[in-house]
Amino acid sequence: MKKSQSLIIWIALIFLTILVALVSNMLRGLQYVTIVILGISLLKFIAVAFYFMELKKAHIFWKASILIYVFLFSIITLIFLN
Repeated sequence: MKKSQSLIIWIALIFLTILVALVSNMLRGLQYVTIVILGISLLKFIAVAFYFMELKKAHIFWKASILIYVFLFSIITLIFLN
């Protein structure tokens, strides 16, 4: 991966982290805050897995395993939070 692409993704991850912090502080009383925070965190997880762990070049089994894990984790988390 090129250094410029890594830098852009790294800056996007920092931006998403700051966004999660702002959302959690500003919208504390709203009902859908947990869904927004969980969604942004899952996007960050996928970005790290596919770009920095180079899962993008891996076998389809590993890509599907990560995506299924993310889907199941988010569903189970939302069930237990609500």
